[in-house]
Amino acid sequence: MRSMIQSCLAAAVGMTLAVPSWAEPRTFDIDPGHFAVSFAVDHLGYASVLGFFRDAEGTFVYDEATGEFESGRVVVQADSVFTDNKKRDEHLRSDDFLDAKAHPEIVFELTGFEASGHRRGVLSGNLTLRGETHPVDVQVTLNKTGDYPFGHGDYTMGLSATTTIQRSTWGMDYGQDMVGDEVHLRFELEANEDSGLF
Repeated sequence: MRSMIQSCLAAAVGMTLAVPSWAEPRTFDIDPGHFAVSFAVDHLGYASVLGFFRDAEGTFVYDEATGEFESGRVVVQADSVFTDNKKRDEHLRSDDFLDAKAHPEIVFELTGFEASGHRRGVLSGNLTLRGETHPVDVQVTLNKTGDYPFGHGDYTMGLSATTTIQRSTWGMDYGQDMVGDEVHLRFELEANEDSGLF
């Protein structure tokens, strides 16, 4: 019996020592070259207007051992909005919509995470837009993790995320008889582990 207990203890110690060094929270920086922030808004019921924000950055802390996002922050430059129509983009930057001159940054701050399945969950956070802050839930899927197969070679995570907001919540009431209140947002990104060397 004693030898069995000793064997079990030895195995437990061995397993503990065998836990990878990365089994702790890691900080990831979103790769701006692989970060797409897109949106879709209904236009008069005929079709959706599609657009992007072309300037965005962010960082987050993820614990792969527990599958938990511990913190995170994404910053989008409001004046980087792009719908492939110059006049429309200028209007979107105006105070009818994004008010980009007075409020140049759109910021999402992570406040919590709840897993909803394998590699899926809901990110809770606060979205600051046009100087107003309101809670938002984001559906997120962890696509892949691993050492990047070429180039920088860093440990990398790939994520897809979606959410829908009502623009009027942030004071964007303009033209709701023409442009839908619901804004469907989609995020596709790759994030690399921050080595902390720089």
